[in-house]
Amino acid sequence: MTDILDICKGKKRIGIAGHVRPDGDSVGSALAVYNYLLNYDTTLDLHVFLQEIPSIFSFLTNSDKIEEPGSVQKPFDLFIAVDCGDINRLGPAGAYFKEAKETFCIDHHLSNDDFADVNDVEAEKSSACEMVFDRMKPELITKEIAECLYTGIVTDTGVFQYSSTSSHTMKVGGFLMDTGIDYPYIVDHVFYEKTFAQQKILGYALSKAELLLDGKVIFCHISRHEMKEYGVEPKHLEGIVASLRSTRGVEVAVFCYDTIDNALKGSLRASNDVNVAEIASHFHGGGHAKAAGLLSNLSPNKFKEEIVSLIDEAMNK
Repeated sequence: MTDILDICKGKKRIGIAGHVRPDGDSVGSALAVYNYLLNYDTTLDLHVFLQEIPSIFSFLTNSDKIEEPGSVQKPFDLFIAVDCGDINRLGPAGAYFKEAKETFCIDHHLSNDDFADVNDVEAEKSSACEMVFDRMKPELITKEIAECLYTGIVTDTGVFQYSSTSSHTMKVGGFLMDTGIDYPYIVDHVFYEKTFAQQKILGYALSKAELLLDGKVIFCHISRHEMKEYGVEPKHLEGIVASLRSTRGVEVAVFCYDTIDNALKGSLRASNDVNVAEIASHFHGGGHAKAAGLLSNLSPNKFKEEIVSLIDEAMNK
């Protein structure tokens, strides 16, 4: 286990980035590392890069310091990737990663392909934020850092309900709570709170969903036209796949929607032993054994046919 301060010794220019389309764990882990290093040494030249973050995470300290890639020219002494399994998932920030003198990755994705100089990967951990906590000195974790870490853990564990939650996860959560964070607000604000439009599209998705393979699989596709009709964007679809998975008798949930370039963005969730990361890999995706993502250029009907066939095959192994 590598201490973040140890990997940063002797470095002055440090870049930090998480994966594209950032979620709570990506935002939380990137900002936690940024705030930790900033508090430790104010002379460091620190830059944190993420695509536009959901507004629900704007309460996190220094979220206004997040940069869009493209404004920095000089190579970094060290570039840290968090919650990211391959360099392509860094998006435009991947260019900085390639040019950096040294690279370091902290990640919990089963599909991580060891793309950094130093790869610190623990696929059994609940979140990148849990891993980041383990690589910090507890006495240096401020309330502001704790808010970032708790946010990532809460979102990636479904408020401590997913199977990746361990007793250690709970101990970390308890430590972070003891720093004085407003944990009821964080849970409600980042996990449960939804706009009226989000509630409506969720209701529509549930009404449109299909049960397949004798009710063991649930599938739903949302088109660009339907998103426009309900006044939502892809970022507003977060959480639909989890609601689908909670249907009684369902072992695998598949949710997909049309992207702006006419591809399909898919999310998979499992409640049994089916490894959805393996299934996602057939579509150049990946993730965790029970939660994975993918992109496909197939039509919705063809995609449904192929992925249900793969799920059926996995269930019969």
